[in-house]
Amino acid sequence: MANHTNSNHETHLTMQVVNHVRSMIENGTLRAGDKIPPEREFAKELKISRASLRAGIGHLAAMGVLNVRHGVGTFVADGPPALGTASLALLGALHGFKPWQMFEARVILESHLAAMAAERGKEEHFTALAEEVTEMYATFHEPQEYLIHDMRFHRTIAEASGNPILALLMETITVALYDERRKTVEHARDLKEAAEVHREIYRAIRSRNVNEARSVMEKHLKLAETAQESERKRAASKKKSARKDSNGE
Repeated sequence: MANHTNSNHETHLTMQVVNHVRSMIENGTLRAGDKIPPEREFAKELKISRASLRAGIGHLAAMGVLNVRHGVGTFVADGPPALGTASLALLGALHGFKPWQMFEARVILESHLAAMAAERGKEEHFTALAEEVTEMYATFHEPQEYLIHDMRFHRTIAEASGNPILALLMETITVALYDERRKTVEHARDLKEAAEVHREIYRAIRSRNVNEARSVMEKHLKLAETAQESERKRAASKKKSARKDSNGE
């Protein structure tokens, strides 16, 4: 029960950051290309911890609202997508999902999105996908950074499908997925291998091979389900060991 309460509290703080940045963009306080306030200053303004702020920033980066430039700062992306109340309500409903339920939904949705992207995608989408793959290779030793580019890669495929309804659904699922994955990604064993699978997906889409794009995406998600289950087990084991150490057992 305590873990569920803590999770709800973390989600509340994360959405506080998302809503605050959303308001700043909507009222013109932040515009495309603007740098957001320094972490310490921003956390103080929101009266939350820097860890909670980073989680919220990660969400916004995964959604494509913000761009995190390592060593430079965090900026509002050009043409940020609207964070509508319907999307946020759906996001709230998704919390508490079981991992297998998420992957079941993703296999059904994303395999078709990949095929649609191969058929309908534009050069700008292919360029964006290539950039995210490049960033995945550059950050596979930095799991949290890698995760943001991983999420953006899948979000871009949804955009390339040409169906805004499916893209909105995928955007919301991506953020819910990010909220769970960020807690365990530090325990990932081989992100470089995962980056290589994403490159396969990109190549299939770029070559407009509809069947290959669908097939490789399905393969990726099945491998990811197994890998992330292992991540969760390692994270839980480490947490259990830490509790024993703190209790002097």
